[in-house]
Amino acid sequence: MPGKILVVDDEPAIRAMVRFALKQADFMCIEASDAEEAQTMVLADIPDLILLDWMLPGITGVDYARRLRRERLTQNIPIIMLTARVDEEDKVRGLNTGADDFMTKPFSPRELIARIKAVLRRMAPMTSDDVVAIAGLILDPATHKVLADEERLVLGPTEFRLLHFFMTHTERVHSRERVLDAVWGNNTYIDERTVDVHIRRLRKVLTPSGYDRYVQTVRGVGYRFSGDA
Repeated sequence: MPGKILVVDDEPAIRAMVRFALKQADFMCIEASDAEEAQTMVLADIPDLILLDWMLPGITGVDYARRLRRERLTQNIPIIMLTARVDEEDKVRGLNTGADDFMTKPFSPRELIARIKAVLRRMAPMTSDDVVAIAGLILDPATHKVLADEERLVLGPTEFRLLHFFMTHTERVHSRERVLDAVWGNNTYIDERTVDVHIRRLRKVLTPSGYDRYVQTVRGVGYRFSGDA
């Protein structure tokens, strides 16, 4: 699993601590002190994951995460936000920008490595590369493409896995815990409410084509994906 991790933080002490933890876990660490420097590094060589500080000079980490998700070259890079903010609203805001996980400072190096590995695990390709189609909604795991009535949809990596899971497990009601296990993996640190955030993001992408109606909320239980909607 070891790969290249880009650490974007303007505090040298934080970068030094993270660098040491990553090297101990056999990850390659590259560093940037702001978003512009990070973008130069990203374009030179795509990292396997970005550790991104919320508060950066110039372009904030939140705005940079949005920028990464808008661009096709970088939209699938996993992002873990690092922040001193502790409010749930801030956490949801961070996830809504496209972050895949959220760590509050101060954090332990062991937890950081565990979360990095968990995110990289769930970003690994699904075991099956078979194309899945329901009505005019088509998902191709091999090329990471989703078409809605022949129009290309742009999904982040987590929303892609979420849609893949739903399209291969239709008509059944899935609890948030079940969705977490299937999409994020066992032993994850992600809160169950994070599922709701990613469901909203998936629905937003599906709304223009009308396929958002397939993602149904079953009150008090969880979610169901039904092609009979």
